[in-house]
Amino acid sequence: MNLIFPQVSTSEEMAELARLAAEIWQEYYVAIITLEQIDYMIQKYQSESAIKEQIDQQGYEYYFIQRDDSPVGYMSVRQEEEKLFLSKFYIGKEHRGQGFASQAFAFLEQLCIERSINLIWLTVNRHNESSIAVYEKKGFQTVREQVADIGHGYVMDDFIMEKEIIVS
Repeated sequence: MNLIFPQVSTSEEMAELARLAAEIWQEYYVAIITLEQIDYMIQKYQSESAIKEQIDQQGYEYYFIQRDDSPVGYMSVRQEEEKLFLSKFYIGKEHRGQGFASQAFAFLEQLCIERSINLIWLTVNRHNESSIAVYEKKGFQTVREQVADIGHGYVMDDFIMEKEIIVS
């Protein structure tokens, strides 16, 4: 099944993305962090207003991972000179294990080639073993650890992972 990766640009798309993000985060992160932290992080990073600010003022690009006319997930990136920061990468529970991550990573790698970017990097919660396994399978390597205070007594306890991209 081929996917498409439309870029999020309209207010309606941002609202749809915020709903999708809340649904995925509440399902996925409950085994890793508290519900209170999930709600706080959704409001701070994945609410419609937060997404709009990231797109309009911080240089982030959001893309739906879409099958037919329905989004099955989403991703967010920000170009940093010759690096691409993969800020968000989420696929809904019922769509995992179907090869969608492979197609999405192929899209990201093509984006890097088109922009002459030679590295993708990301942060991932150190207890998020299933995502770490996916990233490792896609060629990412852990390069360091990071603990970041995100306010209200919460921290993001992450690995930083990188993957080199061959740009010919």
